[in-house]
Amino acid sequence: MKILSDKNNLQILHEDNHIIVVNKRVGDIVQGDKTGDKPLSEVVKEYIKDKYNKPGEVFLGVVHRLDRPTTGIVVFARTSKALSRMNELFSNRETKKTYWAVVKNKPENTQDKLVHYLKRNEKNNTSKAHSREVPDSKLASLDYTIIKELNNYFALEINLHTGRHHQIRAQLSAIGCPIKGDLKYGFDRSNPDGGIHLHARKLVFIHPVSKENLSIVAPVPNDVIWKAI
Repeated sequence: MKILSDKNNLQILHEDNHIIVVNKRVGDIVQGDKTGDKPLSEVVKEYIKDKYNKPGEVFLGVVHRLDRPTTGIVVFARTSKALSRMNELFSNRETKKTYWAVVKNKPENTQDKLVHYLKRNEKNNTSKAHSREVPDSKLASLDYTIIKELNNYFALEINLHTGRHHQIRAQLSAIGCPIKGDLKYGFDRSNPDGGIHLHARKLVFIHPVSKENLSIVAPVPNDVIWKAI
């Protein structure tokens, strides 16, 4: 996938008058939070303001989020019309999301569908995957395929059927395959950069205005294990 721009730590994968798609890096927060750290949304606003010499406040809508230690595709809306339509696409599951993950333990099956009920713990910001429905839990479903066996790790391609809090992290942990670097979900040590080996690799959707079929792929981080895949 061609990177349109790589300025100010911003990798732009797609840009038009209505949406802008960015390859998020480890540690970026998509939207402002209690940490007070500068969010990716502000960096994108500054990029637009600078590139198009826009006076005043730049409109930018946050369509969806990725966890801070995760990398990959994030879509922002540049108009209110695009924002409402993109929100509909995501809420109606009219997007196809593909992730790559690196795990230490080999899953029992080369490919499989995982179905759990996730219960979120707001206090410690985690979700626990249960095999049966429990109070306040939500159905979570995905399928995975092992795409590469490395020396000490296994690379999985994951297609999400639902979009739950920490879904991939919790579901892979539940089958004994925590993601590399993910201390919160059972991996034994952190990555040097504080990230985890979970990457939002591909997103397929119908453009909210032009109705063009878009298929966007995010290059993996510059990391020995990712590059081996």
